Amino acid sequence: MLAVLALLALPACQSAPAERPDTLVDLATVQSGPRVQADELDGALRQQPGNVALLTRRAALRLAAGQPRAALRDATDALALTDGDDDGPLYFLQARALRMLGRLPEALAAARQAAENGFTGPELPLLVGETHLAAREYPAALDNLDRALRLDPDQPAALFYKGLAYAASADTAQALDYLRAALVREPRQPEILHQLAALCNALRDPEQAAGYAARGLRLDTTSGALHYDYGRQLELRGQPDSAAWHYRRALALDTTQYRADYRLALAAGARGQRPASIIPHLARALRRNPRLPQARALLAEALEEHRDLPAALAQYRRLVLENPGNAHWTFKVWKVGNRARLLLPDSLRPAPLYYPGPAVARPRAQAVAPLAPRGGLPPR
Repeated sequence: MLAVLALLALPACQSAPAERPDTLVDLATVQSGPRVQADELDGALRQQPGNVALLTRRAALRLAAGQPRAALRDATDALALTDGDDDGPLYFLQARALRMLGRLPEALAAARQAAENGFTGPELPLLVGETHLAAREYPAALDNLDRALRLDPDQPAALFYKGLAYAASADTAQALDYLRAALVREPRQPEILHQLAALCNALRDPEQAAGYAARGLRLDTTSGALHYDYGRQLELRGQPDSAAWHYRRALALDTTQYRADYRLALAAGARGQRPASIIPHLARALRRNPRLPQARALLAEALEEHRDLPAALAQYRRLVLENPGNAHWTFKVWKVGNRARLLLPDSLRPAPLYYPGPAVARPRAQAVAPLAPRGGLPPR
């Protein structure tokens, strides 16, 4: 995802001593990353454990180093040491850490505290808007991103997130406008190019998608998402073999690209390949996204054709649970269940009614004679 939120540059409470003019610059310190800089503050905090400015600085560095849990601890410790005045920046750091941890309601609550305690920068509505976007609360996301753009009209991240919110709301025209506006301001950002390519592929515009994906791959050849985008436009243009190469490359670079597995399974089926070459792709795709449309049905049918009846039965049962009342999947459970039961030895074979079939297929229960009344047997 686009890295957009700037770190807070909060000064320390105590000023550093002036450097001597003949002091050489320590290049190792200058070139050290945020993780190293955060570790270097450990010694200072051991000497001054209650220094709020040092805790705040280390929290910001730990966020930049991708350590949200440690950043959250520092921000929370700093808040416990303050008197309540000017706590807005600390609550903002806390909100950022909570957002990175995926704790969305808590992140929004901390962001509200930041606003109530005087934090007014455009970073705040940007963070709140992106958090609502992650929670799929698109109207609230758009409202907050508009606030961010009123404070900073050229903020590429706000434009980018607005594009994503409109795309998720099926307003593709607005989505394209905002994503392109973000690209004008950040022309070398592969994530923007990926989203534009994906949207153009979804709109069946492979020529535009090809342009965006190719630009993105020139900037980042290791992006699995962009390789998938490029493969998809090739497939739409009728070049399935070239598309398959990019799908396999996408999976080699990024195993979360489950759509590439799905497209490879469809291509294998279209070429009439055996189920054994289709099943692994569908199984991996469903592990990543259990609700992927049509994937479970295709997997169940491939397993049945492959004669792996217990595994096919498990998938058909899932389809019945996901599609209550669907007569076709109910019939498949009954049919495949009975076939699987016949493969078992008698000692392990469950009763036939374990695999209930359609009502018309069930044997009618035999009549049972009524019980004799009290006082003796009924007359002959």
